Amino acid sequence: MATPQTGSTSSRPLVATLDVAAKILLVVLLVVAVAYPDLGNLRDKAMGFRAVAYPLGAAIVPLLWWWLWRPRGRAYPWLGDLLVTLPWLTDTLGNRLDLFDSVRWFDDWMHFMNWGLLTAGFVVLTLPRDAALGAVVERALAFGPVTAIGWELGEYVAFVRHSPELETAYTDTLGDLSLGSLGAVIGALLVHAAVRSGRVHEEPVTGRPAPSSAAQRSTQPAT
Repeated sequence: MATPQTGSTSSRPLVATLDVAAKILLVVLLVVAVAYPDLGNLRDKAMGFRAVAYPLGAAIVPLLWWWLWRPRGRAYPWLGDLLVTLPWLTDTLGNRLDLFDSVRWFDDWMHFMNWGLLTAGFVVLTLPRDAALGAVVERALAFGPVTAIGWELGEYVAFVRHSPELETAYTDTLGDLSLGSLGAVIGALLVHAAVRSGRVHEEPVTGRPAPSSAAQRSTQPAT
């Protein structure tokens, strides 16, 4: 008798719907911000850079799936894609609602939460369900701090060096890197615990594909 998959696939339509909705909302917010920078609260905040980088960030998983993983028979990684998409949306939405300027701690929270989401997505996409805890932490530390440094460099080149924020940039950058790295580790551990407990089910798109149910039945001994 086949064992039912934990974290059943019934949640996949919901995750897929949320993923598509997040991408659509991101595009709408960016279009509004490009057309009306003041309305989007992104004037003098590298709107041109964001208008290019954010859609690319949200499209990286679909592009990789279409070019690399789909030909190998991989199912679409809805959960990993949603986790990677959300940080681009929350940053844009936070600016649209003027939370970065009106709420003092919001920028710190974004660095912590968004790197948790990004790293959780990376772990879901690249590690097997039974990965050891040490491998998860190693993957989080390899991905989180490196991408956080890349983000800070991009921010500096794009607009910090020409803005009043330059005077406090050093202290702010150290805090952002620390929060991003901490968020990356916590996000990776949380999603790994959810996968291992069966509350979340998604096979990684890297590595060997999971055997089909027909193949599993053919290898089971007759009873």
